[in-house]
Amino acid sequence: MEKIVKYIENEEKRYLSELIDFLKIPSISSLPEHNGDMLKCAEWLSDNIKAAGFEDVQIISTAGHPLVYAEWLGAGKGAATVLVYGHYDVKPVDPLDLWDSPPFEPAIRDGKIYGRGTSDDKGQAFCHVKGLEALFRQNGKLPVNVKLLIEGEEECGGENLVKFINENAEMLKCDTVLISDTEWFDDGLPSICYSLRGIAFVEVHITGPNRDVHSGTYGGAIDNPINILCWMISKLKDQYGRITIPGFYDDVLELTDKERIGFKELPFNIKAYKHGLGINFVHGEMGYTTLERSTARPSLDVNGIKGGFQGGGAKTIIPSQASAKISMRLVPNQRADDITEKITAYLKTIAPQTVSIRVEPLHGGNPVLVSQDSKGVRAAINAIKKAFGKEPAFTREGGSIPIVELFSEVLNARVVLMALGLPDDNIHSPNEKLDLKNFYGGIKASAHFFEEMGKL
Repeated sequence: MEKIVKYIENEEKRYLSELIDFLKIPSISSLPEHNGDMLKCAEWLSDNIKAAGFEDVQIISTAGHPLVYAEWLGAGKGAATVLVYGHYDVKPVDPLDLWDSPPFEPAIRDGKIYGRGTSDDKGQAFCHVKGLEALFRQNGKLPVNVKLLIEGEEECGGENLVKFINENAEMLKCDTVLISDTEWFDDGLPSICYSLRGIAFVEVHITGPNRDVHSGTYGGAIDNPINILCWMISKLKDQYGRITIPGFYDDVLELTDKERIGFKELPFNIKAYKHGLGINFVHGEMGYTTLERSTARPSLDVNGIKGGFQGGGAKTIIPSQASAKISMRLVPNQRADDITEKITAYLKTIAPQTVSIRVEPLHGGNPVLVSQDSKGVRAAINAIKKAFGKEPAFTREGGSIPIVELFSEVLNARVVLMALGLPDDNIHSPNEKLDLKNFYGGIKASAHFFEEMGKL
């Protein structure tokens, strides 16, 4: 591997230049005005993967944004097959005025590259393309069979990928799925994630009068949809941080004593955590630490609320409608469809007869708990130690990658969540970034991973 590592180090300048070109494409999957950019990004990525050494590369059309798929099966039937998953789409960039540099004009500051998609997930996914390229360029082949599946709808639901996987299980058949779309526990502490929370996401709509009406004429005589919605939201959690939806905790897999000890051993600084967020106190479910609450316990949050007059000055009305988007993060053994049904039933039960209510399911994904002793995880441990010089920690993560469970169920493959990002990378926020040490080290870790899989 010495010549592979040397090749990677010699090519760092080119890797960065290519990453910048990748990041410049505003591949925002949730905004229709960027549909053309989505196709442009898929084409750019396809061309780069071909240049890396893959001959069989396809852009696969879906009912939404295209998939980029590639495969190299030259290692033969007796060798392991690894499927690398990532996504080239990104989140919207607002509020734009909080960015220190334009989100699609990548900027280098203090050894970090700033721009939308740097960490989530263009930068991390690109590490694997370049790691595989290094193996191709130096050895002329790969140590295992490799398939790449990089989608364009992870940030907007991903329903078309679900359909594609279910319909193409034989094409995607593999032993291990490698994903880098998570984060280290801390700068300097590489991590392998073994659990992700799931998500159930709904929008509740409350309707009162058939039009906006004068609050002087009707105030006190009819119910206000915003007032009712706020009251209903207040009934979703109690004063101890527990979610009050009946049956919500029925299937929750409780943390083991070993896991709770593991949480305590992680170098978590609560003072730095609060300082970084600009808050004086944390809050959450009684009986659990902040780390446990944010990664291993369920949560419920209102993500947005809408209704009434939003302009300057005054307009004294009782609005006709109000709505709120609510997401619930789920932990192992909970199911998104079950939780969606439970919140829907509960909201309809507590809604007063003075308004009408509609609960719209938006999307969901089930939580994931992966094996810590699979061949893929062993390969990742060795790869991280060789690339970064440190033993990785095993962590849980509070976010969701809904597709992970599908890989396990449909492909019957073991999943490896080999993180390359950092917790302060500002994913989904202004000034998203990726540390260049992690980018270059991630390329080395990727190359080491495939070598280690070949040995195993």
